[in-house]
Amino acid sequence: MSVQAYRTAAARAESPREAEYRLFGQVTHALLEADKADPSDFAKRIDALDWNRRVWSALATACADPDNALPEAARAQIISLSLWVSKHTSAVMRREEEIEPLVEINRIMMQGLAPQPQAPTQAPTQTSGAPQAA
Repeated sequence: MSVQAYRTAAARAESPREAEYRLFGQVTHALLEADKADPSDFAKRIDALDWNRRVWSALATACADPDNALPEAARAQIISLSLWVSKHTSAVMRREEEIEPLVEINRIMMQGLAPQPQAPTQAPTQTSGAPQAA
């Protein structure tokens, strides 16, 4: 199976939440790599920062849609975060701020998107004093 065919199959099997989690993981990794890169590798920093800003912009656009299923308060918070990300990104590009706060915001989003462990199902409890047959 080719790599592209595998990616296509994996994308079809992902829920939107899983796809968002994966996307945040990828863009956060790019930010971390850009932060470690040689300071003269301006293109690597700009590419990662721009990608992150575009991800957040897309989230804000989706949250502005009145048909979005998220609660209004959550949508407003995401839009607010998107605005902060955009401003902070500009400051990072001007070398006035660090990348780390962007990484931290993305990690917090990933924690919220991470699959939640299923609660173990409990065996039915015995309601009468009579023993149950095995």
